Amino acid sequence: MSDVAVLPGAEPFSAPGGPHGALVLHGFTGSPQSMRGVAQALADAGFAVELPRLPGHGTSVEDMMTTSWADWSSAAEAAYEKLAANCDRLVVVGLSMGGTLTAWLATRHPEIAGIVVINGFIEPAAPALQQILDMMVAQGVTEVPGIGSDIALPGAVEVSYGRTPISCTISLMSEMARLKDELAAITSPVLIFNSPQDHVVAPVSSDTLAAGVSGPVERVTLERSYHVATLDYDRELIEQETVAFARRVTGG
Repeated sequence: MSDVAVLPGAEPFSAPGGPHGALVLHGFTGSPQSMRGVAQALADAGFAVELPRLPGHGTSVEDMMTTSWADWSSAAEAAYEKLAANCDRLVVVGLSMGGTLTAWLATRHPEIAGIVVINGFIEPAAPALQQILDMMVAQGVTEVPGIGSDIALPGAVEVSYGRTPISCTISLMSEMARLKDELAAITSPVLIFNSPQDHVVAPVSSDTLAAGVSGPVERVTLERSYHVATLDYDRELIEQETVAFARRVTGG
């Protein structure tokens, strides 16, 4: 993990509890701030909670440029193992790329009691978009405009970057095709939150996840919220439904 300064509000969150645990994962170019409410709700419900700050996030765009999917997935795996060492049963909850990581963990850990994916990035990007990004890199372009704070609620702001590193975007998109082919390995219960008015991740990603997994699926539509729904109008609904789901699948 980098030693650069962490943005105010982007600090990781950890809470004791048990016997069951919850790993909570934030999104691409975002920070733990976007998922702190969900993490706190789970902690208040008695779960041991880990909400890590993924490498290169919550600091600076330049810091993020030194990281890739390998770093983010390794950090998610390490946080999972930390919780698993002290908890009987675990749930994993993720927003956007955090949802990608959540699904990725579930393909590798069938013992996970259940997963919650909020506007997860699952459907691979169109080849044309990948080609455009590759061309931009070849031309020396390193960044595109940021994707943060896609929120309908006036005044709500996500702690995220105003620019998006292209190299990191390519790294994330490269994982999508592999993950889509592995979704059938997910046998644990799945709770999917989906915002029809998402301006960052196409809503079809949630359909791809629901159709691809082998475990039982529950879906909740977030009619009032945009992409960062955990900071939006449906924030309380997400927190309540996530806690209820976590209790059901862990038997706690």
